[in-house]
Amino acid sequence: MIKFTKVAAIDIGSNAMRLLINDVIESKDEKKYIKESLIRVPVRLGTEVFTKGEISEESRERLVHSVMAYKHLMVAHGVKYFRGCATSAMREAKNGKEIIKSIKETTGINIEIIDGQEEAAIIYANHIEKLIADDNAYLYVDVGGGSTELTVINKGEIVAAKSFKIGTLRILNDMVNQEMWNDLKAWLMENLPHGKVDLIGSGGNINKVAKVSGKDVSKPVSYTYLKKYFKELQKYNYEERILKLDLKPDRADVIIPAMQIFTSIMKWTKATKIYIPKMGLADGIIKQLY
Repeated sequence: MIKFTKVAAIDIGSNAMRLLINDVIESKDEKKYIKESLIRVPVRLGTEVFTKGEISEESRERLVHSVMAYKHLMVAHGVKYFRGCATSAMREAKNGKEIIKSIKETTGINIEIIDGQEEAAIIYANHIEKLIADDNAYLYVDVGGGSTELTVINKGEIVAAKSFKIGTLRILNDMVNQEMWNDLKAWLMENLPHGKVDLIGSGGNINKVAKVSGKDVSKPVSYTYLKKYFKELQKYNYEERILKLDLKPDRADVIIPAMQIFTSIMKWTKATKIYIPKMGLADGIIKQLY
């Protein structure tokens, strides 16, 4: 007997918000998560929050309309269970709780503001390391607009996790100083296990790199390739990255600081390869929820 259930996740991040709808197919022996729909809206909350401290009325209206649209789509798809989470930008906005209340009153959809620790735990719900090798050590790196979540996984278990306020939008707005980079590096040196460590990368920017590389999700991208692609990106200005490299306008700027974060971490950890399974917070929400 096979059981079919539709489950959804709403992820409101600093750079974009997403609705992910999955079919969960469950039999006696296994469970499969099949992506049915992914709708992304580039709201860019972080640009406002990290520079002005709050979310504007215009952005609030866009959020409300987007969540209402998500609600209609979930009804149309027959979603049985869902969870909505907001991360770095919403939790730092002075009017973040007020915005969440407005969304609930208008749409009936409850969005939870989660902290960095819970964000890392949800991401780990993907158990991505089990897709590679249980007995290896990995550093899971999730790069967003407002923060970078680091999770050290050794032999299938979380041994350390921390959220750093080093995100793509913060870097673009000159809000990340050398001391913050030093703190991240020091944490890595203190918490990484001895020996070889491979990276697992998460986030829209590293997913784009995986797509450009043409690699299968089961195959890692090398540090050499990542550095080469980073240098290639830096040859072009913002407009040229859109026109010549076919990057979306809301990707063409943030991909530069994202590559800075990933290549710096790979250099410090001496990692030679990074796995990019294209799973993130929304996927983790669904797996943890179900």
